[in-house]
Amino acid sequence: MNIVLFDGICNLCNASVRFISRHDKDSKIQFASLQSEKAKELLKNSAFNIENLHSIVFIADQKIFLKSDAAIEIAKLLKGFPHYLKYVQFIPRPIRDVVYDLIAKNRYRLFGKSCAIDPSNQNK
Repeated sequence: MNIVLFDGICNLCNASVRFISRHDKDSKIQFASLQSEKAKELLKNSAFNIENLHSIVFIADQKIFLKSDAAIEIAKLLKGFPHYLKYVQFIPRPIRDVVYDLIAKNRYRLFGKSCAIDPSNQNK
């Protein structure tokens, strides 16, 4: 199972889900908001406290990826130009994650909030 857990009230995150859906031609990826029961269930036995997560989470083959690692793993499954975003992995993780954290910290201010996308929405 490949599932993206995202902040359902973040406009940037919701736009990212739509972007991923458009480029996931083989429908390999499912989605759930971090606010959903599904996310709580998926992360209940992990070391991550869902209340403190401010990152996209990607779960693939029972491995959990966060921040830029999550984005890279997602890109590997996409078609078209987004597939090439996987090459960002050659930038050291601390540098990638500083950029990620800067955007994540300011996402509501820059992009705003919205009502959550239905957590059961899968590639629609």
